[in-house]
Amino acid sequence: MGSSSSSPSPQHIPTPLPSPLLRNPWREISWGDITGERSYVKDFQPQNDDVRHIRVLLYGPVGAGKSSFINSVSNVLRGRMTNSALVSATTADQSFTKKYETHKIQKENRGNYYPFVFNDIMGLEDGAGRGVSTHDIKLALMGHVKEGYKFNPVSPLSAGDPFYNSSPSPDDRVHVLVCVHSANSAEMKSSVLQKMREIRESASDLGIPQLAVVTKIDEACGETDNSLKNVYKSKHLKKKMTDFSSSLGIPMNCILPIKNYSKETCMNVDVDTLILSALRLIIDFGDDYADKL
Repeated sequence: MGSSSSSPSPQHIPTPLPSPLLRNPWREISWGDITGERSYVKDFQPQNDDVRHIRVLLYGPVGAGKSSFINSVSNVLRGRMTNSALVSATTADQSFTKKYETHKIQKENRGNYYPFVFNDIMGLEDGAGRGVSTHDIKLALMGHVKEGYKFNPVSPLSAGDPFYNSSPSPDDRVHVLVCVHSANSAEMKSSVLQKMREIRESASDLGIPQLAVVTKIDEACGETDNSLKNVYKSKHLKKKMTDFSSSLGIPMNCILPIKNYSKETCMNVDVDTLILSALRLIIDFGDDYADKL
């Protein structure tokens, strides 16, 4: 009898998974070279002599990291951990910020402050009567909201109120509007998105420049968590930013991904690089607008 032989079955070679990273970054940034950027910010002065400081208004959903961004900017400029704007570690679904406050960042020589300030307002929440009123934000853009005003979602600020500034100076007005959004958040609720669009339209009507800061990039992407230098190579983050750009109408070149200081106790040069890159654009945009007032 002839012996039958079976041919060996071909080995199954698994198809390699596509890389989560692009071969080349889609935006260039000088990693670690923070001396020049920090010097630029430290030497900055508004072009308009009637404007003492560039006013940056931060807005966005609850828990996006608005107060943390202010603290992170302070950390980077002072070269150590600071706590300029109080941050809640627990109220992720409720706004921790209740009052309209101006946050200044102290320079190394005590008594002097940087010529730009941040206003961190109550977060935008889903549904009517929750979170900051878009009416109040519109008034803030024009400089009508006084320091210390307590936000009331049910009863927005009106003329005649003690906290209504009827004659705002160029300093009182907002010079640049910055949306703060978390890369790690779920899809934005339609009511929150609508509020953000209304705010953007109001700023556009006033000619106020607008940017967006995308936070928590390390939590949203494992590759970026491993190394922040992957931020502009991450396919996931690029898609997140593209989707955000489409939904809100902010151009991609005006969307700046960062990581806030949160769990760190020491400074990190890559965190600093992203924050300084964003800060320089913010103050430049604001200064161009203030120079026209």
